[in-house]
Amino acid sequence: MSAAGESVRDVLAGNLRRARLELGLSLSELSRRSKIGKATLSQLEAGAGNPTIETVFSLSRALEIPISDLLDNQEPSGVTVVRAAEVEVLRGEGVDLRPLRGIASGGAMFEVYDQQVRAGRRQDSLGHVGTEHTIVQTGRLAVRVDDRDVELGPGDYVSFDARLPHSYVALEGNVRSVLLLQYDADQRLHSAPAEPPHRFDGP
Repeated sequence: MSAAGESVRDVLAGNLRRARLELGLSLSELSRRSKIGKATLSQLEAGAGNPTIETVFSLSRALEIPISDLLDNQEPSGVTVVRAAEVEVLRGEGVDLRPLRGIASGGAMFEVYDQQVRAGRRQDSLGHVGTEHTIVQTGRLAVRVDDRDVELGPGDYVSFDARLPHSYVALEGNVRSVLLLQYDADQRLHSAPAEPPHRFDGP
């Protein structure tokens, strides 16, 4: 999502400071909300930090803004081609994410990611703004949402309210999938949490 030649850390630095100031939050208050150390936040805003998936999602949850508000640098237009080799990977405990594009449509916003869950690893999330959509391309993926479990294979799809605690585990080798994060018009700064827009249907 960031412009060519500009790193994720550079884009995050400017967007994080802008979002924090717009909300009138001090570094100490953002640290309290996100459970990220004040010194780490200061480094991130200076472009000197090392952002991970866990860090970015914690900031999204604490600031109540879409991931793209932290990682986007410009609005694509016309024909957009994203080369996998040119996209900086955002790494987590068990997942590698390549941000591809943010799309605004009819008041909603979608973020598109190339997602790889590493073999035998688990990626946990305490929850964040939006609705999560995952389509498995290769491998077998175990998904846990709150207290529900489902196993997915190639071509399978799952959707759930991303504010619920959730996790991904690759069961047989690496799992390649497409991740879409959807933000509705009411999922914006200072808006009160709405009723979950989707029910998680497991087996």
